[in-house]
Amino acid sequence: MFKAIFTNSFGILFSRILGFIRDLLTASILGANIYSDIFFVAFKLPNLFRRIFAEGAFTQSFLPAFSSAVYKPSFSFNILKKFFIIILLLSIIVTIFAPYITNILAFGFNNEAKNIAAPLIAINFYYLDFIFLVTFLASLLQYKNHFATTAFSTGLLNISLIISLLLSYNKSPLEIIYYMSFGVLIGGLLQLIAHLITAKNFKILKLLEIGCKSKKKPELAEQKFQKAFLPSIFGNSTAHISAFLDTWLATFLISGSISYLYYANRLFQLPLALFAIATSVAVFPKLSKYLNNNEEKKANEIMKKSFWFLAIILLIATIIGFVGAEFIVKLLFQRGAFTYTDTLNTTFVLQMYILGLIPFGLSKIFLSYLYSTHRHMKAAKISAISLGWNIVFSLILIYPMGASGLALASTLTGYLLFFLTIKEFGFANFKNLINH
Repeated sequence: MFKAIFTNSFGILFSRILGFIRDLLTASILGANIYSDIFFVAFKLPNLFRRIFAEGAFTQSFLPAFSSAVYKPSFSFNILKKFFIIILLLSIIVTIFAPYITNILAFGFNNEAKNIAAPLIAINFYYLDFIFLVTFLASLLQYKNHFATTAFSTGLLNISLIISLLLSYNKSPLEIIYYMSFGVLIGGLLQLIAHLITAKNFKILKLLEIGCKSKKKPELAEQKFQKAFLPSIFGNSTAHISAFLDTWLATFLISGSISYLYYANRLFQLPLALFAIATSVAVFPKLSKYLNNNEEKKANEIMKKSFWFLAIILLIATIIGFVGAEFIVKLLFQRGAFTYTDTLNTTFVLQMYILGLIPFGLSKIFLSYLYSTHRHMKAAKISAISLGWNIVFSLILIYPMGASGLALASTLTGYLLFFLTIKEFGFANFKNLINH
């Protein structure tokens, strides 16, 4: 278990280091202004779907169904075909109706900013087409206990964006965000190529080729997958949709607020991904296997080890992140167009986010437990309740606290999410987990 966790963690760390270099260059070259806000809004929607897909939702629905499929090649290819057609059509719709979608995503922008944002939103959305194919192949690689390609390949997106920033240095802000948008697409293509190469080595492409030629009719496994998929999306999306809502509400605040939220959330996501997401991804296959085979003792042992590992390391990360927030932001971002005022504003937002690190992180492993016991719908209901309260908290805190109020609202939502997942897991089971 810990070998898989460390593989995921090192891959995520590699990617996040490149991500911070990317953010450092973005802050220095572009700063925190309306142009950076426009790019972050344009990239927010496909990135939201990427995080929901890549961080468990698809895999948690696909792998159990794949394991139970009688004819795996046919099942795999049918899922691939249906989902890719839907996502491609969705991308085309976004392109055609980009101005209307921009009015929703950037409601608080003025007309000039919306006109700039519309084509960029259309361009960035095609990243989702690449990332679905990446996630599909990653799920099959995970079934074969291969995690490294997926963990490290996200760095290719960051490398592409870094090169885009360097190539657009000294150009106008508008040109820079176009360079970055096309850099997103190139990064997605590179991720796909890396997965295709690995998938060929693991004979996954051969499996899909067999499925393509098959005349088998859809089987029960497809119905099982479809039934579990949407609940899995909602169950995994609370933190990401909260961040998305933060961005939308921040369009009503002063210029730069979206950028403050973006940079702070990027820092918050590092320990969350490095420890919580890496752990939940590594734990889920074994946890699911043990629970489906009625080996509850082994499953509880994994839960106990995962809980204490995360609880201790996330507590340390929370203390360091809160106390050292200003130093971290200043060290990483304060140069060029990113001023000391931007540092202070980002620091306040980061401190509010970091207080939610422990509940959001620990919720990951308890949600994995719910998926392993086929309680996808219950996880979705928990997420829906949490999101509802997130909206309430955000509306209450946005005006007295601005961008930092939105971050605090997200943190409060995290504690509610943690309480509800523990309640569904069982307070008695939780007590036994922490007492032994």
